Amino acid sequence: MGADKGKKQKVEEENNIDEKLIFSIEKLQEIQDELEKINEKASDEVLEVEQKYNVIRKPVYDKRNDIINSISDFWLTAFLSHPVLGELLTEEDQKIFKFLSSIEVEDSKDVKSGYSITFNFKPNPYFENSKLSKTYTFLEDGPTKISATTIKWKEGKGLPNGVVHEKEGNKRAHAEESFFTWFSEVNKKDGSDDDENEVLEIQDEVAEIIKDDLWPNPLTYFSNEPDEEEFEGDEGGDEGEDSEDEGEEGEDEEDEDEEDGDEDDK
Repeated sequence: MGADKGKKQKVEEENNIDEKLIFSIEKLQEIQDELEKINEKASDEVLEVEQKYNVIRKPVYDKRNDIINSISDFWLTAFLSHPVLGELLTEEDQKIFKFLSSIEVEDSKDVKSGYSITFNFKPNPYFENSKLSKTYTFLEDGPTKISATTIKWKEGKGLPNGVVHEKEGNKRAHAEESFFTWFSEVNKKDGSDDDENEVLEIQDEVAEIIKDDLWPNPLTYFSNEPDEEEFEGDEGGDEGEDSEDEGEEGEDEEDEDEEDGDEDDK
């Protein structure tokens, strides 16, 4: 009888522990739900503030574009000076970029749904479009939807391909594929191989760099010295130093020869 009573007491104690644990977890979940509501409210208010300031920024961006339009090859220079974007332009792309008048990045009205990047071009001998856009739409259920302008190339023109050039010293290697492929294949498809999906991921990274890095302050990159000029200067400096070193080595060898000759005379 005593043993049965002990077992019963142990079972009751375990049940009490289980009930307390369940009660604590339920209370903890209630607190987490409360925090989640606060976080959602905070996110909504942050989006409202961002929407408000997007409206305020718009005329300032327009004023900035007006000034940029008066600066020759502004966007071409900014792209080439960027450590990532500069690697994406072929020599033919650079000729097309000379007709690029402005770039615009615009968030969707509710901010969280996506954004678009637009390249505005002056009339040019390459394509009919006056603007090329790429739009990212964030879907609640499913992958991001991406759409882009179809480029209407003029007769005899087409997607420019770069020529592979080997690097000389620290000089920039020319891109193998045109930057304008960024406006071509845009969405992942079922059955796509890993290489195709990797290319699309890289294109998404390019969009993020333009939106979050180049667009906010392109003057940072326009003001940079072109990489190739810096490297050419460095190479010239190295050659000068090498010449001086060779001259010093020659003088040392002459001194040693004179000393050997004196010893022989003795």
